[in-house]
Amino acid sequence: MSRLHRCWILSLVVLGLMSCDNQALRADKESTQNKTITDSTRIVSLSGTLTEIIALAGLEKNIVGTDVTSTYPASVNTLPKVGHVRNLQAEGILALRPNVVLALEKEIKPEILTPLQSAGVKVLLYNHEYSVYGTKKLISSVLKDLEKSDKQQDIESAIDGPLSKLKTMASKPKVLFIYARGGGNLMVAGDDTPVKTFIELSGAQNAVTGFVDYKPLTPEVLVQANPDVLLLFDTGLKSLEGNEGLLALPGMKETSAAKKQHIITMDGQYMAGFGPRVGEAALELNTKLVELGY
Repeated sequence: MSRLHRCWILSLVVLGLMSCDNQALRADKESTQNKTITDSTRIVSLSGTLTEIIALAGLEKNIVGTDVTSTYPASVNTLPKVGHVRNLQAEGILALRPNVVLALEKEIKPEILTPLQSAGVKVLLYNHEYSVYGTKKLISSVLKDLEKSDKQQDIESAIDGPLSKLKTMASKPKVLFIYARGGGNLMVAGDDTPVKTFIELSGAQNAVTGFVDYKPLTPEVLVQANPDVLLLFDTGLKSLEGNEGLLALPGMKETSAAKKQHIITMDGQYMAGFGPRVGEAALELNTKLVELGY
């Protein structure tokens, strides 16, 4: 074999080995890029519901920042807050050096996405239907993306268990949810709201119908609805200076709820977030209504 021939064969061998090495490097790089979660992954959650799911998936230690609706588990309250999801700045999120950001698609503004993605941050967006089915679907999607699908059955059992304990009430009480931020900002929840779905899930009925979303609370609304029970967020009742301030609202004293002082408060995220604790929250409202005699 000539020297030239041997050199040509040796060159082919070297090129082949280099090609194999490059393919291995590319495969390793792609594997790293496709890997969503590692021990060093830094997560920012822009939804209280998503934060609960992340924590239950066993990744609470990876969360480095949240939005202001993230209040559970209690440990996340010590983390940096980037504000409310509808009023965010990309710079504040990027300052936390996240690898992954999770948010609800309908809540996050498009102008936030571009700078995050340009910085190499993986942004995971989700639709959330406010129902038990929708909650389970959301949980399934999040766990799949976080490579924690093995947690699915345990989390769903934590929803179904409490729901199986709901008691049927002799009469479905009319529950009026009042969103309050002081006496000058009062709204009631109508159709197509998470609160209406939650009230019905607990076995009661929404006291107001015939309109979608929210509308201002007026004396006329109170008279027409004549609720049996008043339901507020804890923070809402506090903004009204407690039961006394609530009952002093125009038209309130004429309602059955006011006359019986049937007032229930619950944590906002717990009640309306439709997260992993939705079954527990529905059972709590159901129990409170039963204790009131319904």
